[in-house]
Amino acid sequence: MSIRKPAMILIDVDGTLVDSVPDLAYCVDAMMEQLGRHPCGEARVRNWVGNGVERLVGRALVGTLDGEPTEADFACAYPLFLDLYASNTSKRSCLYPGVRDGLDMLKAAGYPLGCVTNKAAQFTVPLLRDLGVFDDFAIVISGDTLPRKKPAPEPLLHAAGFFGVAPQSSLMIGDSVSDVRAARAAGFQIVCVSYGYNHGMDIRDARPDAVIDNLTGIIPLLDKAA
Repeated sequence: MSIRKPAMILIDVDGTLVDSVPDLAYCVDAMMEQLGRHPCGEARVRNWVGNGVERLVGRALVGTLDGEPTEADFACAYPLFLDLYASNTSKRSCLYPGVRDGLDMLKAAGYPLGCVTNKAAQFTVPLLRDLGVFDDFAIVISGDTLPRKKPAPEPLLHAAGFFGVAPQSSLMIGDSVSDVRAARAAGFQIVCVSYGYNHGMDIRDARPDAVIDNLTGIIPLLDKAA
């Protein structure tokens, strides 16, 4: 499927711009240790991220991608995780290869850029600032900016309204089925990176409009767009 040249581009954070799993896994395992439980390990956490830290904590407590912890267990664990993550948001996280160059290329080409994530603002803003990319975006929409978050379309439609751009003239870059669903619901085009967090599934199975291996890969697609 061909890409139409967009008037605005939104980019996801975790799994697209930033590999945040090292920090998330550290906090999950420290939380579990404080609860007197066995650590989960980075490999399992990598399969669980992508739907916000509430779901991550719940998955760690039950040890699976699906299922819900008891209210009592979650009430004990969640504040521990929040305290840990507040002081470990960007100590181990890093931009994926090609992200800095890709952002520079998109800006040089004149594309207005926004950021949309399910991560809460208290973590999103420090992370983007610490990694030097916060100022690349005219708007940052976090998981608690609006009443609903991805895969609901509201965050994407909010960004389109901010830029004064029609949804059909907008493009989302993400890494997960949640990003694809949000984009389809909002009427956006959707390009996915191949390396992100999608619970162990190949993102191609979600049928995005295109898949790229590196953020710089968006440039050739846009250069060929009508």
